[in-house]
Amino acid sequence: MTYSRLIAGTMTWGSWGKQLSKKEMAVLMNFCVSNHITTFDHADIYGAYTTEADFGKAFADSGLQREAIQLISKCGIQYMSDNRNNKVKHYNYSKKYIISSVEESLKHLKTDYLDLLLLHRPSPLMVAEEIAEAISLLKKDGKIRDFGVSNFTPSQMDLIGLRMDIDVNQIEFSLTEHTAMHDGTLDFMMTNGIKPMAWSPLGAVFKEDNEQTRRIHKQLGALLDKYNATEDQLLLAWLMRHPSGIHPVIGTTTKERIKLAVEATKIELELEDWFLILVAAQGHKVP
Repeated sequence: MTYSRLIAGTMTWGSWGKQLSKKEMAVLMNFCVSNHITTFDHADIYGAYTTEADFGKAFADSGLQREAIQLISKCGIQYMSDNRNNKVKHYNYSKKYIISSVEESLKHLKTDYLDLLLLHRPSPLMVAEEIAEAISLLKKDGKIRDFGVSNFTPSQMDLIGLRMDIDVNQIEFSLTEHTAMHDGTLDFMMTNGIKPMAWSPLGAVFKEDNEQTRRIHKQLGALLDKYNATEDQLLLAWLMRHPSGIHPVIGTTTKERIKLAVEATKIELELEDWFLILVAAQGHKVP
């Protein structure tokens, strides 16, 4: 598998966020690639099923070669929107739906294949054998190259992994949401050769003002000069220090913040500094 160390998350590129024009998207794609971010993370539901098509139109005008980038998409969530006749938000992992969803993503993204397909969230009704049939056909037809899951627990990965290889699990992971480090999720992935990707890698540090985030800001502030870094860079460096080799999915569309994130890949946190930051998040020393 070849994915860039940082992954560009596209959830807010379209109508769910910045509402970038076709030209703005094409410029942003090129900027990412020129800064070594070549992997773009999608889901069929982004922008209420519109962002993939917006991205695809921009990609067609971007001048980028398909082989120069990697495209990820997710399927399975049936979202409530004007673009779907759904009575309730639910999950659909039937063989027919998985295949049709991928074919729609390919059409919208203007590509012949996805580098990676993820099941967006686990469903209590998913049947591993049926999923495996769909994935096998999609790989055979060259429509997807790698397969993975998103937000799956170790037992759910076991259920699916007995029928097919899982290459990736994209999970929520950050300094303020590091449950996966303690509940066996990352251990399971390292044991089974599953690459972790992390959505919302900065967590709640800049979104909330509470006792925890104030402790974190104080500790990060004490390390800024030592590493000649910003707080968001230290948060990414902390996450990437984990031995599982986590790929952060960054959602920013701001060029300055993208460049800072790329520079964060060069920061090597010292062992005790990593634990100082963890302790600040937990509010107590490690056991």
